[in-house]
Amino acid sequence: MALPDTLDLERFLPYRLSVLANTVSRSIARLYADRFDLTIPEWRVMAVLGRFGPLTANELCGRTAMDKVRISRAVARLLRARRLTRRVERADRRRARLDLSAQGRAVYRDIVPLARAAESRLLATLTKAEKAQLHDLVGALQAHAEAFTSP
Repeated sequence: MALPDTLDLERFLPYRLSVLANTVSRSIARLYADRFDLTIPEWRVMAVLGRFGPLTANELCGRTAMDKVRISRAVARLLRARRLTRRVERADRRRARLDLSAQGRAVYRDIVPLARAAESRLLATLTKAEKAQLHDLVGALQAHAEAFTSP
């Protein structure tokens, strides 16, 4: 039985966005998980490094909005699988830059077309104008959310 002052989850945007993101992530993960032995957090790390190049673990947290524990586990597994390289910075030996290894870049190149095809299938239900509007709206919401969650 629902409580009297319940949250109407079907109309609560944060809930709907979270469910949509998880559904889409699981859908795309089916394309790469078994074939490449990757988890969703591992693919996110690889995708961000493939797009932006070498980053620290903290920078990965910022780019993925994942917590440090998930990043740390994903990075450790990717390092063991030799899909990432880790280079300690000379100026500050506490910091290390992570990047895709040659093997990681090969896997990344194999997965990108699969991810793009999955995105195309998802967005096929929208018109070109709706796709552009969705892109703009998500960007505006992301910027606003970051502005009020920043310290």
